[in-house]
Amino acid sequence: MAKFLIIRFSSIGDIVLTTPVMRCIKKQLQAEVHFVTKVAYKSLVEHNTYIDKVYYLDDSINKTLTQLKAENYDYVIDLHHNLRTWWMKLQLPGKHFSFDKLNYEKWLLVNFKINKMPNLHIVDRYLNTVKTLGIKNDNEGLDYFLPPALSNADSLTQIPYQSFKYIAVAIGAQHQTKRLPVAKLISICNKLPLPVVLLGSEADNAQAEIIAHEVPQCLNACGKLSLHQSAWAVKHAAFVLTHDTGLMHIAAAFNKRIISVWGSTVPAFGMTPYLGYNRMQGSAYIAEVAHLNCRPCSKIGYEKCPKKHFNCMQQIDESAVIAAFR
Repeated sequence: MAKFLIIRFSSIGDIVLTTPVMRCIKKQLQAEVHFVTKVAYKSLVEHNTYIDKVYYLDDSINKTLTQLKAENYDYVIDLHHNLRTWWMKLQLPGKHFSFDKLNYEKWLLVNFKINKMPNLHIVDRYLNTVKTLGIKNDNEGLDYFLPPALSNADSLTQIPYQSFKYIAVAIGAQHQTKRLPVAKLISICNKLPLPVVLLGSEADNAQAEIIAHEVPQCLNACGKLSLHQSAWAVKHAAFVLTHDTGLMHIAAAFNKRIISVWGSTVPAFGMTPYLGYNRMQGSAYIAEVAHLNCRPCSKIGYEKCPKKHFNCMQQIDESAVIAAFR
């Protein structure tokens, strides 16, 4: 049996987007699949039934390398592709494959608005990394595995709404220019057809408290739930309103009806909600101000709008967003 190592150190959304690679290798090649990531992302992979063993990167990459060398891998698949993964691959035997991050194409798009990006989702680009091994896209979309303890409908009693009778609103994002302003979020949430559950980290709690104060039938769960619990809340929501962030990809893994709002980043980077071609009950609506000549200003976002007007979020058409919930 061939033994594979998949490398992806971070982050939430990026790791979820690699799940079709593990599934396809496991099912199509009947291989042994190992995964290495940062220990902070343990919950994302520890219950994945297509992964046989997980190694966690801590402060010492050499300690992790010692463990990986002992496995004698046949294939090493680098889906992160940075300096540290390059160093890791140098130390490991086996045939190596590396994901093409298209950094030059992204640079052209950000700095000169010249779009040379392929019309291909990053999931398909991940799968292209291993296509010479005969791996084909099974079109089953993304995976997210909840632990058994969260499998019953009473797992989150702090959410007082019945399943599919609320809208999950993921208010966070890694950078501020990927987030709707609080006033705009309040305006949108007040027009939604169902109660709202706000999801995010502890860092999002202050903004969430402001929103919850202004929106009737709104529960602030920011910072109060684990990642798995937040995923559970997403899974049982009727709709998911989200920015370009990790919970968007988790929602796609659960094949939800997704309304994603894009600011400083753009769908052309290839990281829109990926539902898979055979899972048609889900849907994804993209809300963006497409005509702005300053987008994208970054491939990851900024803490403040470089142009100081923040039109990419301020000009989002609220009526179009609300219409997507019908």
